[in-house]
Amino acid sequence: MFDFMDLEFNESELSVSSGLYIPEANECMRCGQCVSGCPTFKLFQINEETPRSRIRTISKILIEDVPVSADELKHLNNCVQCRACEASCPSQMAYGQLFDQAQTKLQKPLNGLGKLAFYLIENKKQRTWFMPFLKIYLKSGVQKPSQKSGIFEKFGLANAENLLSEPALKPLFDNYPANGISRGSVGLFTGCIAEHFDSETLIAAIKLLNANGYDVQIPKAQSCCGAIHQHNGQSATNLIENNLAVFNALNVDAVVHVATGCGAMLSEYENESFKKRLFDINEFLLANWSENLKLESSNLNVAVHEPCSQRNVLKNQKSVYALLQKIPDLNVITLDENHICCGSGGSYMLTHPENAAQLRDLKRQVITNSQADLVVSSNFGCAIFLNSDENKVEHPLVLLARQLVG
Repeated sequence: MFDFMDLEFNESELSVSSGLYIPEANECMRCGQCVSGCPTFKLFQINEETPRSRIRTISKILIEDVPVSADELKHLNNCVQCRACEASCPSQMAYGQLFDQAQTKLQKPLNGLGKLAFYLIENKKQRTWFMPFLKIYLKSGVQKPSQKSGIFEKFGLANAENLLSEPALKPLFDNYPANGISRGSVGLFTGCIAEHFDSETLIAAIKLLNANGYDVQIPKAQSCCGAIHQHNGQSATNLIENNLAVFNALNVDAVVHVATGCGAMLSEYENESFKKRLFDINEFLLANWSENLKLESSNLNVAVHEPCSQRNVLKNQKSVYALLQKIPDLNVITLDENHICCGSGGSYMLTHPENAAQLRDLKRQVITNSQADLVVSSNFGCAIFLNSDENKVEHPLVLLARQLVG
């Protein structure tokens, strides 16, 4: 994918401080996989919106240390960070890490709203304090007049406001004991905003783990995984160190995550003690499903959306299909074009709303064409971004928990 590149430095000079490297032009297999799977190339159909063009810009930033143009930065930042190029590249380019390093070196400044957003992500106490006011706003009847006034467009908050749902205010308990005899204990990673906006999935995860004989511990001191920070050039070091300290201190058999976006970040923490106990919950439940646990049958047609973080980083999407087959009579199908990003991309749906909306429209059309009764997605961001009155999207755990007998 680097056949057009004109790099004039020696291979010995290609190393980045992390040990990652940028392949030379002659290492490209010219397979085109990075282009055909790139969502922004699908939208714009120009070379500047391809991974091989962006990697040239990254090379300038990290290795050649030369200025890049505003146009080059624009196309670089248009990247959804789906990492489809990385998963398909025969040269095994570590694109995700190189992109993050480039963002860090660029030191992109935050505006006032950006600083506030990162502050709330980092500080659970202040975030929790803010939620009742948000709930009052959503239930008071002033939302539609506020939207019509144009105030959210003025402050650049319109897209975030459109995605709001009523937050859960009741905190989760520290411990949830297993149903019957305990087979073990797990620590549940809840992330930063999921406890407020995706509590249904977390509660479903707890029910399924308990039903399979596992005690669930939810440490209050855990923090955001750090993905939003790292992908936007901000330091995630404190968040990472905090999570490692919190979860490594837990006396549990496993640490499980329910959102693949968080899971992708957690899986790349550089700590073997943590990583060897880390599991995607779909994989964990599939491997530890109790033979005595039965689910009610369903005749629904369910389409599986494969989030980029699951498909390209965790690479465990098959576990979702296998787990859903635990439900008798359920018809499980693969959503077409799962290799193309839905546009959510963590914060991408907020920072690049026009690009994201175009990708979402394409994905929603695929969903409509599937004629599925329900779509399941293992990533919170994808689910809220794709969900609509016409096409319901929920986590597979919610469906599984709903079918629990009794």
